[in-house]
Amino acid sequence: MKLSKEQAARNHEQILEVASRLFRQRGIDAVSVAEVMDAAGFTHGGFYNHFADKGALAVEAVLATFERSVDAIERATADGVDAYVKSYLSPAHRDGDSGCPAASLAPEAARHPEVQGAYADGLEAMIETFAEALVRSGQVTAREARALAMRKMSELVGALTLARAVRTAEPKLSNEILRASRES
Repeated sequence: MKLSKEQAARNHEQILEVASRLFRQRGIDAVSVAEVMDAAGFTHGGFYNHFADKGALAVEAVLATFERSVDAIERATADGVDAYVKSYLSPAHRDGDSGCPAASLAPEAARHPEVQGAYADGLEAMIETFAEALVRSGQVTAREARALAMRKMSELVGALTLARAVRTAEPKLSNEILRASRES
């Protein structure tokens, strides 16, 4: 039975969503195509109806992940930049199962040159969205916003990464990292 274009598109999105989550949780190399397809509820053979290879899946998954993250930044900054920072540097976000692509996919982009362009495009969109929120908040002029957005995003991503890296072994240190960055 042939799928409708709409159903094929929904299936494609389901595969991307699962791949995105698994890649952020475990890394691209640690996840097989068969695992992605199984977790998405499809057979391994159906993969090639959607993607040329795992690299193509990784690129699309990175792009899709950043698109969702940019949408989340837009929603969160509607209540102000400080509300977004507080949410981003919260224990709940730190402990989430996959989280921010800028933090979780940075090592993957470094190891997988084929996804670096998608990562760069996604990061650029996050920076632009955050810069726009800074201008709306009245904290900076449009001219100053990009540099400040880059600095703040770097601190946010760095703090989240460090807090995640020590959360089990040193939970007090992890919480301290989040708190210090929130307060700055």
